[in-house]
Amino acid sequence: MPVLIPQTGKPVWREYIQPESKDEVLQILSAKRERARIVAGATDLILELERGVRRDIDTLIDVTRLRGLDDIRLDRDNTIRLGPLVTHNDCVASPLIRDRAFPLARAAWEVGAPQIRNRGTVAGNLITASPANDTITPLIALGATVSLASARGIRRIALRGFYLGVRKTAMEPDEMLVEISFPAMSEGQRGTFIKLALRRAQAISVINVAIVLTLVEHRVEAAAIALGAVAPTIIRATAAEQYLTGRSLEQSTIENAAALTRDASRPIDDIRGSAAYRREMVRVMTARALRAIRDKTERDGFPAVPVLLRGTATAHPPNTASAARMDGSASAARHSMGSPIDTVINGKRYRLSPSNGKSLLRLLREEAGLTGTKEGCAEGECGACTVFLDGEAVMSCLVPAPRAHNAQIVTIEGLAENGRLHPVQRAFVQDAAVQCGYCTPGFVMASAKLLEEKPKPTRNEIEQALTGNLCRCTGYYQIIKAVEDASLEAA
Repeated sequence: MPVLIPQTGKPVWREYIQPESKDEVLQILSAKRERARIVAGATDLILELERGVRRDIDTLIDVTRLRGLDDIRLDRDNTIRLGPLVTHNDCVASPLIRDRAFPLARAAWEVGAPQIRNRGTVAGNLITASPANDTITPLIALGATVSLASARGIRRIALRGFYLGVRKTAMEPDEMLVEISFPAMSEGQRGTFIKLALRRAQAISVINVAIVLTLVEHRVEAAAIALGAVAPTIIRATAAEQYLTGRSLEQSTIENAAALTRDASRPIDDIRGSAAYRREMVRVMTARALRAIRDKTERDGFPAVPVLLRGTATAHPPNTASAARMDGSASAARHSMGSPIDTVINGKRYRLSPSNGKSLLRLLREEAGLTGTKEGCAEGECGACTVFLDGEAVMSCLVPAPRAHNAQIVTIEGLAENGRLHPVQRAFVQDAAVQCGYCTPGFVMASAKLLEEKPKPTRNEIEQALTGNLCRCTGYYQIIKAVEDASLEAA
């Protein structure tokens, strides 16, 4: 029985396709158009479907197993190219992005939490087209272009011209974003990204600012200043850019440029902040960013080795397309009404009932009977549903259930080995890191993946790892102590 949208009484989707090639994706889009949607991270899409925001979609096209779509590379012409499956954590971990496109790396680090960054893609962030989305701002400052493919061919659009309004883009229904490209920053360029939000993690921008300066002997030769969450689309502060050109970054210059940037913003009042507050914070954040660039401190606070919650993996597990099918065939996997899901959970093979409209979380609880994974918020905010999907920690409430087909999944029930609790589980018991216990499975899973990745984490790294997990009871002190103690035992 498919899950129904209360507002319409219709299934959330009727067909879930895992294609073998990009060409097949384009053929499906050409035939289905508005009724189909590509699934990459799905961290926004699955919520929109469940809430009935996108009622006309009946087909999801899962491209997460297509080869070569998660590449990050530098061409001979000094252009950085990102594939459509490049995630935020891919950018955070990439030496190329960190060295030659730091504003993007910093913005990607500010997105959500590790579990979200493992699934959410930069391309998806661009397509969602919210003016508060973090990675759009630095990419506009970097002069990015997007390549859109369809059965009709490929067209390229400057990212500044891609946006038509709030959550509106120039993308046609039969098109797939296949590449993001932009010039790599040169030795004479410096830049950064600053985000103001209501908390340190898992927060939407109140405002954000990305700046890229070309400097020649301490004088600004060219400037790009992009602003997010202060207008219907990401905007450039062109008056401030022109003012900076030809000047050195003296305090008066910084103050005047910051004031001009403030004047370029056109914010609204909403629950996260008033228009007046946003305008003033644009001035403050711009001045702060310019001072950091001048003082060469723009990388302060950015981790040398970020926590990814990918364990020992340095990148995504290999994209195997449909070659990894359990039945040994090489044909595309189509999950229409009635198709079973074959998967491996905690080392055991399962064939689960059809799950059109369900999340991975509900598949695990309702079909596999593994109720240790909890539903807290059902929108990727609390981390109680954290599991390992193909080796990476993810929020299972934001993963479509059919993605489990041919996947390797580990839940809290599979963390113990040979009847012996994992060191994190033992430490949680010994340190009384549990009160009501509802959030505990998510904390334990995130902590276990951290210790796999960093056997001796610092306190700051523990805090980074747990930014995606919320607890209403213990105040976190005993939880952090338990992870510290577990790292000593594991060592």
